[in-house]
Amino acid sequence: MKPMLVYNPTAGKGSAGKLLPKVQALLDERGFENNLTLTEGVGHAQHLGEQAVEAGCDLVVVAGGDGTVNEAINGLMNPALNGRKRPALGVLPVGRGNDFAFGMGIPHELTAACNTLTGGQRRRIDIGRVTGGDYPEGRYFGNGVGLGFDTVVGFEAAKIKWLHGGASYLVAVVRTIFKYAKAPVYEITLDDGVLRQPFLMVSVMNGRRMGGAFMMAPDGDPSDRVFDLCLAGEVHQLRILPLAATFISGKQFNDPAVSLRRSTRITVRAVEGRIPAHADGETICTQGELLTIEILPDALDVLTHPNGWQTA
Repeated sequence: MKPMLVYNPTAGKGSAGKLLPKVQALLDERGFENNLTLTEGVGHAQHLGEQAVEAGCDLVVVAGGDGTVNEAINGLMNPALNGRKRPALGVLPVGRGNDFAFGMGIPHELTAACNTLTGGQRRRIDIGRVTGGDYPEGRYFGNGVGLGFDTVVGFEAAKIKWLHGGASYLVAVVRTIFKYAKAPVYEITLDDGVLRQPFLMVSVMNGRRMGGAFMMAPDGDPSDRVFDLCLAGEVHQLRILPLAATFISGKQFNDPAVSLRRSTRITVRAVEGRIPAHADGETICTQGELLTIEILPDALDVLTHPNGWQTA
């Protein structure tokens, strides 16, 4: 059976559609036969992932951004396998942030990304699952969950139509400083203890980067069976922007307000305020009260660069 190519022509604010002829030419040059399907709206990539599992497909390639990849992951993870092998996942990063691809070692440059489909290596990665908010039944994610400030940044970045990638997130950071100045109080239960304090931001990472530029987990490894947590406590409003800039280089842990923890299961309860949260950029809740996040070890094969995770 030919691999399924799930292509979102609206990814990257429509730029992906213009790239389709180039993608087809690059795949033809490599003799990569595929069954192409263009996504038709929200949720379609998840439906196609579910179909691929039911059909016994060996490989699903997603051409799109983090939202499209997230939908496909939910499609691949949802159905019962019933003795079937779960399809592997390939990604062509033609979206806006492309953070999942970055964390999985999939090159950003399109020709190199196409090369991973024919000359890459299958690596087994962990997958996360978040339960609560708008998803009491749970939702899967590949890159990470953000709570608090960075979620609101994502909401603001989506409103910016005149910038792309990391630049839109930097502008959104500035906007969010004036909208989200007071940190809510969360009670966070980890494998090794409980934290209760104001948190400006909590990032639960399986990958390494969020927002197209911010290295929440510079040394993250999606196959180590544990999440990396980037925890930012309450800081003065005037310090938020310079602190945010340190996340671009991954040096935020030099700041006393930021800490790194690791855990396989996390429960977050709002004590004061509420929880705005996203998973892979997809909204989980805007006014959540309780979320549970758990890791599913060795859950999915991903086609990536043969030299490892940190080559994208």
